[in-house]
Amino acid sequence: MRILIPGLLLAFGASTAPLALAQSCGSGGGATVCLTATGTATNVQLGWTVSGNVTSLEIYRDTDADPSGRTRIAVPGSTARSYTDAAGSIGTRYWYWVKFTTNAGSYNSGSANATLGANCTPTAITPYINANGAWTQTASATIKTGASAILGPQPSSGGMWSWSGCGTAGAAREQTIQPPAACTATATYTNSCGAKTQQAFSIKVGNWTSAKWGGGGYVTGIIVHPTTPNLMYVRTDVGGAYRWHQATSTWVPITDGAGFGAAEATFHGVESIAVDPNNDQRVYMGAGMYTSAGNGRLYISSNRGDSWTYVGLPFPLGGNNPGRAIGERLMVDPNKPSTLFYGSRTAGLWKSADSGLTWAQVTSLSSAKLTQDQVNALGGTSAIGVETIVYDTGTKGSGTATQTIYAPIAPDYVQTAGLGSNLYKSTNGGTSWTAISTPISGYHIPHMVRAADGMFYVVFTRDAGPGSAGPARLYKFDGSNWTLLRSDDSVGYGGVSVYGTGATTRIALGVTNTWGNFPGQRILQLSDDAGRNWREIEAMTPGDVSWGWIDDVEIDPFNRDHIMHVSGGVMQTSNASSATPTWALTVNGIEETAVLGVATPPAGATYTVINSSGDVGTWVHTDLTTKPTLTPGTDWSNGFAADMAWSDPQYMATIGVYLGNNTGFGMWSGDGGKTWAKFATYPAGVAGNTGTEASIAITGRNKAIWAPGNSVPSYTLDNGATWVPTNLPAINSVFPRAYHLVADRKNPNKVYAYDSGGHWWGTPGKVYVSTDGGRTFTLSQGSVNAGLAPNYFGNTSLAVNPNVEGELWLADGNAVYRSTDSGASWTKLSHFASIFTGNPWPQVQGASAIALGKAKAGAPYSAAVYVVGVISGVWGVHRSDDGGATWTRFNDDAHQFGGIGVMAADQSIYGRIYISGTGRGMLYSN
Repeated sequence: MRILIPGLLLAFGASTAPLALAQSCGSGGGATVCLTATGTATNVQLGWTVSGNVTSLEIYRDTDADPSGRTRIAVPGSTARSYTDAAGSIGTRYWYWVKFTTNAGSYNSGSANATLGANCTPTAITPYINANGAWTQTASATIKTGASAILGPQPSSGGMWSWSGCGTAGAAREQTIQPPAACTATATYTNSCGAKTQQAFSIKVGNWTSAKWGGGGYVTGIIVHPTTPNLMYVRTDVGGAYRWHQATSTWVPITDGAGFGAAEATFHGVESIAVDPNNDQRVYMGAGMYTSAGNGRLYISSNRGDSWTYVGLPFPLGGNNPGRAIGERLMVDPNKPSTLFYGSRTAGLWKSADSGLTWAQVTSLSSAKLTQDQVNALGGTSAIGVETIVYDTGTKGSGTATQTIYAPIAPDYVQTAGLGSNLYKSTNGGTSWTAISTPISGYHIPHMVRAADGMFYVVFTRDAGPGSAGPARLYKFDGSNWTLLRSDDSVGYGGVSVYGTGATTRIALGVTNTWGNFPGQRILQLSDDAGRNWREIEAMTPGDVSWGWIDDVEIDPFNRDHIMHVSGGVMQTSNASSATPTWALTVNGIEETAVLGVATPPAGATYTVINSSGDVGTWVHTDLTTKPTLTPGTDWSNGFAADMAWSDPQYMATIGVYLGNNTGFGMWSGDGGKTWAKFATYPAGVAGNTGTEASIAITGRNKAIWAPGNSVPSYTLDNGATWVPTNLPAINSVFPRAYHLVADRKNPNKVYAYDSGGHWWGTPGKVYVSTDGGRTFTLSQGSVNAGLAPNYFGNTSLAVNPNVEGELWLADGNAVYRSTDSGASWTKLSHFASIFTGNPWPQVQGASAIALGKAKAGAPYSAAVYVVGVISGVWGVHRSDDGGATWTRFNDDAHQFGGIGVMAADQSIYGRIYISGTGRGMLYSN
């Protein structure tokens, strides 16, 4: 390799350079023995010379030069002239003697000493990877499935290499690998004096990218590492967690891989994140989307979230429940980082003394655990409980647990547990607690922060949020006295952060539930004199302006002018002291939309994919790397599904619901999404069924079949001027359902309708076939004979091969079926099967989504088939290039995204599919 760029990475292990001492001799009985000792990284090497005749040798060692009390460590043969002592402790100096025996008696050499592991400096490894034909100085890379990479760390000479992982082998410095899935390779370099250094190489297989949209979800918290610049994390309510990458100004998803598979979607709701101030590699995450979904998990990482282990928590979490921007509930003791506290929603305060592995309720505060009936009686969908934990300390790493701790407690737990205040204090590390009298009772304390001088700044707001409407108060608290700093009755307060001390303390205060952009609007208030005077620093300023739920605010501890707050991403300014700070919404990498439907056009269309999402409606992507601009403009809405005419893809339609008034809509475009109009009329069932279970199929310009939820589908031949019900049977609404509709792409007179049965305990699935463009349908008896499993609408899928008339593929939730005769008969593929764990319903669906795209060059089948499901117990996306005869896994464990919901395949690029993860927006493969 030709590149020689020095770099310094973390070295593991201590070592010593060889340092030989002069010979130390001793004589007696006609013999002389001279000893030398040399310390290395892992041992002390002894050597001696002998003149005269000796009958035996013994080796002695001590930790000082006095031979009394020395210990015999070896008895080599009389002809031995060297010995290696590998039993010492790093950094210790040892004295050695050789006791030799002659015919005249026993005598000693002179003493020789050496220090183990003191003077050999480890050699830094600089990592390089050649992943795409060029060398890059990096320790991580993503390669395409089936591709190879070369690992080539520096230095290039002077020592020895050994490898493990990713199929590496042998002692060559450069290793060529071709892993089938994500893996980690570890290189160990031993320099000439014996010091060892290790470097891990993280390799991901396959390249998955988030299509740009520009945020869309809610970031609920920002966690800034207090001792490492630019190390920041954010948590979201449904889309997992992310880490900031300073070099690219990008948020990197850290909850896509192992631990976040198909059965673990609920853990993409992140309730709290905690960092260890003493170890910037270690991060903890409390995950669980809803308290009603059962107990949460604590995820633990020793590499900043690149990988995780987890333990089950003994209480439920609510990352998407009310109060989700309160916190942080999870905190690491900065002085004794093996101690963690967690403020739970329903079960009080919990403590771990072993770095999160086990947990016990802190019953000295309260032993109350709310039942669901008690939660319901409080009038909310979730309890709020213990809201956060605050350590009263300015030190870290002392080894002694922090003694003074504060615990703000929500009114619901105060009431149910019979507590005397909504703020408690411990002065003995949590062994006992005392109620603190607060200036306001019955309010929430969403944030309480400590300044470096020991002053606390405490927010009181009436509602749990996010977006509390007020009233709200901000106080400072010196441990005994409360001082009011700010008061508002018409808005709420959310996040608060401080920088500095005393009279010049900078305070940033989020004013939540504020909307619009007009003079006098309050979004983010700043004080530079400890709260005596305030000014607005975001409203009516250059750049982006946020609105809504400003429920967490952070001042960068390394730069007082860098201030951030939560939004539909992260709002940041780097010139907060300016009279007109410039703000920007940083969402690169965070695409938290909930995608409900994706549809791809035929090759050659003017657009790439239509994305129908929750909250933000439907969008037409023409460039996946930039935010789309083509949309029907339905604002706060759910887009359910979309389709286009295959022979005329400029004509498209989408369906959904306006969330503001819960009114269904249908929109059409005749120019590839540039302009849109509402259908003049809607079918029966649209108004009363506004759930996401619905579909639409387009057979030609102005011709569509629309299946509203729980309703008989209707068709139009005049672009929605009129709708006529089809003859398809009515379906019940015991569980939300609708017909899956698809149009044959080779013969638009053929339309297929699939009733999935509603739920696992519903009616068997059935397929109906139309040969008159979707006006009338006939039951496929073959689908009845196939025994399609009953299943929920969202766990099932129907797709056509766009290249062959009458070829259908169906996923009934458990298995995959194929028809080559327009649905008349069906063949079940044996590869797919659900994972059951003792319940009559699957823990992981065997086949939930199916899509067909551009075929592999030279493949025997006319399309590539992709299925989200389980083969041989392994869940993922599986691809077949031979019509389902054989399958290979398309994704890997590093790309699971909290499960995959909807999927479509590209008709122009082989190997490209579009999917939804849980709250991860639309992702596509390369």
